[in-house]
Order: sequence, then C-alpha cells, then structure tokens
Amino acid sequence: MIGTAVNMLLILIGSAIGLVFRRKIKQSILDGLMAALGLAVLVIGISGAIRTEDMLCLIICLALGTVIGECLKIEKQLDRAGNVFQRKLERLTGNESNFTEGFVSATLLFCVGSMAVMGSLEAGVNNDYSILISKGIIDGATSVAFSAAMGIGVAFSAISVGIYQGSLTLLASWAAPYLTPESITEMSAVGSVIIIGIGFNMIDIGKKLRVGNMLPAVFLPLIYIPLAEWITNM
Repeated sequence: MIGTAVNMLLILIGSAIGLVFRRKIKQSILDGLMAALGLAVLVIGISGAIRTEDMLCLIICLALGTVIGECLKIEKQLDRAGNVFQRKLERLTGNESNFTEGFVSATLLFCVGSMAVMGSLEAGVNNDYSILISKGIIDGATSVAFSAAMGIGVAFSAISVGIYQGSLTLLASWAAPYLTPESITEMSAVGSVIIIGIGFNMIDIGKKLRVGNMLPAVFLPLIYIPLAEWITNM
C-alpha cells in the first residue's frame, strides 16, 4: 500500500499547486487550458488504443463492458460521489460548477491504464513499488494542470485512486496468474479508448459521453483472451 499512498500524496500536492495558480489565471485562459488538456488526453488515448493486437477483443469488451456499466449506472454513482464531496465542501469550492466533472475525469484518467494495474500487482506480489511511484509522479504533474483548469474536484480523485489501486494490491496474489501479456495489452488498449472519451468530454464536442459506464470493459479481456484461445483450440 506504500506505492498507492505515495501516488495519492503526489496527486494532492499537484492539485494544491494547480489550485494556487487557478486563482491567478483569467477564466479565458483556464478555458483554453481545458481545451488543450482535452486534446492532449485524446493523443494519449489514441496512442494507447492503436497498440491493440486483437481488434475484435477491443470491440466486444467495450460493447459488453458498456452494457454492464449502464446497468450498474457507474457514471451516476461517480457523479453522486462528486456531488456529495461538493456539498460538504461548498465553502472551500465556492460552489464550483465543474467540481464533479473534475473529480470524475481525474478519477477515470488516473485509474484507467496498465500502470495502475501492473503497479498494483507488482506492489502486492513482489513488494515492488517502483511502477506506482513512477505513475504517482506522472499523476502529480498532470494534476497540476488539471486542477488549475477544473478545480478542487481533481484533488478528491486521490480517494478513488486509493480505493482502486489499494483493492487491486490486496487482490494481487489471486489475480496475478490471470494477467498474461496479451490480457495486459488489451486491457491497456480498452482503457485507452475510454481515455479518448474523456478527452472528447473535456473539449466539449457534442453529446457528453458516459465514459464511467465503460469502466467494466477494462477487465473483460481477462475473460475474453482465455475464452478465445479455448474456442480456437477446440
């Protein structure tokens, strides 16, 4: 849990720095920063998504995962959590209209990806925290820009990171045997597609995508890959 704790701390530090700058930047500049970050997130997502080695896996996992997420209403639950935090901290947030957006966007961005999965597994199985600490440095730097553009909601994504990565670390001894290189590659690709959705939401083009409801898709390659191999070998 040390790696996850460091990751959370770096997100909080980065968010605090970003909030200091936020108070000194004009709204027009913040809007431009949001658009620029959205484009950067799109590039990150695209670069990861094209690494898929099984397009059918990507499509099926995204489709089934989205159906599962829609049934579970994950996005609604994330929004509800953000709204609860906002109500409790109204004096500090100044009734920021984008508190929940910052919380949800940062939560998904920091939790979706192979570094979160592999880092948690290495921490749980081998007590190796190097991946999570490296991820924490990246997340901390990212949170500076995100909190400057989206507000204090970004800082509260550290709670989500703690719960998510902490749970994976505790389950590492059980899950590690099922994480083949092929599964990790496709999990990363699926997560990258979700990151693309986050980018689209950030630049506010068209209808908002419920990317939170796509989150279960990240884990479906764990089922799809061995099942596809079993069917092929029949």
